[in-house]
Amino acid sequence: MMLKIFPFLDWFKGYDLRCLKNDAVAGITVALVLIPQSMAYAQLAGLPAYYGLYAALLPPIVAALFGSSRQLATGPVAIVSLITATALESTATVGSQGYISYALLLALMVGVFQFSLGVLRLGLVINFLSHPVVNGFSNAAAIIIATSQLPKMLGVYVDKANFHYETIIRVLQAAVHYLHWPSLLMGVIAFAIMILLKRYNSRVPGVLAAVVVTTIMSWAFRFEHNTTIGLSILNQAEISALVRNFNSTLRAIPPLAAKRTKERDKVSQARASHDTIAMLDAKRNVDVMTIQLDRLKYDASVYRNKIRKLLFVRVVSPDGTFRFIPQQKFTDKNLPIDRTWRIKIGHQPLNPYQIVFVGGGEVVGAVPKGLPPMTVPKFELAAIGRLLSFAVIIALLGFMEAISIAKAMAAKTGQRLDPNQELIGQGLGNLAGAFSASYPVSGSFSRSAVNLQAGAMTGMSSALTSLAVMVALLFFTPLLYHLPQSVLAAVIMMAVVGLINVHGFVQAWRAKRHDGIISVVTFVATLAFAPHLDKGIVIGVGLSLFVFLYNSMRPNVASLSLSSDHRLHDAMVYGLKECRYIDVVRFDGPLFFANSSYLEDQIAKHRLNKKKLKHIILVCNGINDIDASGLETLSLVVDRIRSAGIDISLSGPNEAVMEVLERAHVLAKIGTDHIYANMDESIRAVHAKTHKGGEELTCPLKTVVFRHSDGKSNGLGNGTSTIVHETTVTPIV
Repeated sequence: MMLKIFPFLDWFKGYDLRCLKNDAVAGITVALVLIPQSMAYAQLAGLPAYYGLYAALLPPIVAALFGSSRQLATGPVAIVSLITATALESTATVGSQGYISYALLLALMVGVFQFSLGVLRLGLVINFLSHPVVNGFSNAAAIIIATSQLPKMLGVYVDKANFHYETIIRVLQAAVHYLHWPSLLMGVIAFAIMILLKRYNSRVPGVLAAVVVTTIMSWAFRFEHNTTIGLSILNQAEISALVRNFNSTLRAIPPLAAKRTKERDKVSQARASHDTIAMLDAKRNVDVMTIQLDRLKYDASVYRNKIRKLLFVRVVSPDGTFRFIPQQKFTDKNLPIDRTWRIKIGHQPLNPYQIVFVGGGEVVGAVPKGLPPMTVPKFELAAIGRLLSFAVIIALLGFMEAISIAKAMAAKTGQRLDPNQELIGQGLGNLAGAFSASYPVSGSFSRSAVNLQAGAMTGMSSALTSLAVMVALLFFTPLLYHLPQSVLAAVIMMAVVGLINVHGFVQAWRAKRHDGIISVVTFVATLAFAPHLDKGIVIGVGLSLFVFLYNSMRPNVASLSLSSDHRLHDAMVYGLKECRYIDVVRFDGPLFFANSSYLEDQIAKHRLNKKKLKHIILVCNGINDIDASGLETLSLVVDRIRSAGIDISLSGPNEAVMEVLERAHVLAKIGTDHIYANMDESIRAVHAKTHKGGEELTCPLKTVVFRHSDGKSNGLGNGTSTIVHETTVTPIV
């Protein structure tokens, strides 16, 4: 019982100094990869980079303590970060305090859902996400993640559009207008370092090396160039008016949004009091305010884009003073200029007395020193309702990723893995993160592989990883200031390459054609609807359920006949002749409400096609379950078949089916003498009396008879023929 509640106690059985040494090496190695990766993934989620470090602090150790895998490395991952951004961007403004609060709330919801599934032993719920769906989604997500980093890589900034492909078009258009070559160069250098180290010296963490080298270069060559001046010094009336319009538009949004919230409350109150007139009036006000808010947001984006497109040159006077002149108005080529400058603008109003001009690349900037604040996520029922679907998707998809990695490692180490315990561990990890300023996390494939290769013996390696992150937060955050944002973009792009799996589409197509179609449709839908990733998942899961229900409603119903391998096979598939007096019908699937009428229809069809039919043997080996509807249908089939002068028997029903037949008294109707253990026994029992006085000289249930005609294969690989090939054999069933 203690091991069930505290599974980490099992680590210390036979734990010695050698194990501690291996865990320490693995833990520190993973931390060296985790620190830069977590910062990159936090920005992918739309959060400040240091929130990635917060997410790398408590969740890894808590998930390791209460999970069942000893090598699984938990923390920020690419797909979960992307879905987090998708969920939060529709709820709050990126970078705002509300956005961060909702991120913590989302982590809490994911943790509660995963923990509940684990405690209730419902880990099988992940089966709703079939492999074709996950493969299609993962490939699309990898492309979306990689392309979402293009703005940082190219040093351009645009507003996000309704769809991801539209955003990429905006990025490319902005890059044509202005491309920051030093940012691109830093990203390319980071790529080169990671690729070369991976190929020639995989023991050195390529991510860490790229971060260290580019950060030093950024500091040495002053990659970041920012300066602050007032609009009055700029002395440009048009630009001043543009900034004023932008600020006034942004400042009009919060009070209008608050007013709309009050009107929504009035709608709820009127609905509760059954005041239809008041409810309709409040709804109208909400709709009007929504249109006004959309207009304000559109106007703000127009002003923001105009300000972003402004390029300036800085003219330095002999006395050391400088002034900024719009590039299109600069005519005196003899004056010394240093670089192209832009106004730094986001989703907050600009301070007209402190306009920040950017003349270099963007860096991580100041990272708060110290441990994250311990806070309680803010509960809002409206926000919980909006985030619920995303929380479920993150919980299931994140756990599926984690358990897949854990299973792969368990196969190598021989470790016993408990999916429900792993759900508990992942859930508690997210819960701990929610109270320590973390957004949702999951198991990482790349870091888990590093952990295993570095020799991790137990979850103690994850504990030491968290300890290393804590040391970095306490003492080394100033060293991260000059880390270029384009390098973090390169880290993300390099990491998601492993998510691209074209072979998965081919494999799904080879297994089942409909699986291949589902995988491709999920891939296309996810790309088309991005950043609304939930739609891609819903379409994929919906298709999978539709195919499952369709197959369940129309299972394979085959007439069997003897083949050259001495076994009974589907006569249609193998091109075999069927007995005219006995129909051996195999039903491949459970007999329940959704397909019971299909069995009835198929039996009726077989009767029409065989005019001299005397006996039907229903092969029940594939019927592993039967419900009330199936039972009623079977009873009706028996009555109709026998009323038509044809007999019916059952072959190979299992114990569960027999128990249901007996309880419902259908067994008595069929007759115990009409229940046979296998097909061989049933055929031997009915063959003689059905063929007595018959015209069939060669029975396909006793002799192999291939049915073919000119231009078609005879089934024996001997080309085409109209001759019936016969071989007398005794059936072995």
